[in-house]
Amino acid sequence: MPLYDLNGKNKYYTLYCCIRGDILRGKLKSGERLPAKRALAKDLGVSVVTVQLAYEQLLAEGYVTSRERSGYFVERVLPQENFLVQREERGAHKKPPEPETEPESGHGRSQPYADDHTQYIADFVKGATPAKLFPFSVWTKLTRAVLADCGEHLLERVPCDGDAELKAEIAAYLYRSRGVDTDPRYIVIGAGAEYLYGVIVQLVGRDKLYAVENPGYATISGAYALNGARFAPVPVGEEGISLGGLKQINADVLHISPSHQFPTGVITPAYMRSRIIEWALGGDRYIVEDDYDSEFRLSGRPLQSLFSLCPERVIYMNTFSKTLAPSMRMGYMALPPALYKKFLKLFSSSANVVPLFEQKTLAAMLKGGYFERHLSRLKNYYRDIRRQTLETLGTLFPDCEVYDTQGGPHLLARLADGYGKDIFDAAKDSGARVKRLSDYFLAPSAEPKKYAVFNYSGVTAEQLAALKFKKYNK
Repeated sequence: MPLYDLNGKNKYYTLYCCIRGDILRGKLKSGERLPAKRALAKDLGVSVVTVQLAYEQLLAEGYVTSRERSGYFVERVLPQENFLVQREERGAHKKPPEPETEPESGHGRSQPYADDHTQYIADFVKGATPAKLFPFSVWTKLTRAVLADCGEHLLERVPCDGDAELKAEIAAYLYRSRGVDTDPRYIVIGAGAEYLYGVIVQLVGRDKLYAVENPGYATISGAYALNGARFAPVPVGEEGISLGGLKQINADVLHISPSHQFPTGVITPAYMRSRIIEWALGGDRYIVEDDYDSEFRLSGRPLQSLFSLCPERVIYMNTFSKTLAPSMRMGYMALPPALYKKFLKLFSSSANVVPLFEQKTLAAMLKGGYFERHLSRLKNYYRDIRRQTLETLGTLFPDCEVYDTQGGPHLLARLADGYGKDIFDAAKDSGARVKRLSDYFLAPSAEPKKYAVFNYSGVTAEQLAALKFKKYNK
């Protein structure tokens, strides 16, 4: 293994990028054992913690696997030249973004909700960020500044793809936070995810077949159907989307959330990502990378995006609904150049549907660093809510099984075999509203109904504390 130059603000991230690059270029082969953490740390002149963090990030993304008492081994990932146009050939020479600091170690009103005439203390379904977390003072200050600076300009017609200033700030933010290197010109601003799904259908074609994850978020398939497109569900397993199932239905477009699938929480490992990209390159196909909650990875760095690997075939999209507020109908997508040209042909005579005032205010929030400071506070809040949720589950159901990748603010739980009821009914008895995993299936499945989805993004500490503690024993 080569000795890497780790001069930079963040040695662990630099080491991670170097090893990942060697795996993608085929310098590190499948099955090859990585050096022991202490040995590599000594060779590189860094701490064991630095190597450990780099290995953990590689493990989280599926570039390596861990074997007890044996170490870390390279996973089977397609070599980079098989599916990726080198960045140098595209004229991009930027260094990878470096976080300012190492990641942190370790880890409203309490109003009941009504559903089917049942009063709930805590709602683990709605998932809306508590209103008390919205940065009202910052938003107010910025709106005043925008009014003073822009004045009558705010009354002008907005270009079809959105305000140029906001597009530039989103591109800069994506590069800082996700390592996504995209030209601001190819970013399109839209009024939320559902609006953008409709735009994608018009760009790619209503005659195409859109593959969606099963189980999954029903609004996605519903939006495609509403826009006159055909869709088909593809099973999601422990390694993400079923590639065999995808090929079997002969889809043209794949809509996927590889960093944290809803509702399973599955993270698509690196070797599966490379095969999905290979599938897209094997025909006139596109991938819609829905990065809906990537900001809320609560442990380690955000995972590498599919767009970063193949921007020619991946449509990257996200919204500000979870990070700011659901009522803020503002989302964006980074398009491949060919699709952006088509977008201009179709929509150049139309004005953007998001008010310029809101776009300018959000641009100021991104530019001034306010948005990332807000995200930092949100992540700290959700780390605490996650801890309390796990403690509550452990108290209510002492031997329940929890599946949690810390990729975003939801997890799966089930009661162990032997209980008289499933966790859905048990949670309901305790005052918590949840949904069974089976409720999210878009097609019939033999999935057992014992799994429940706990979306804790809209739950407060007060609500968790107010739950009725009814212990359920076998």
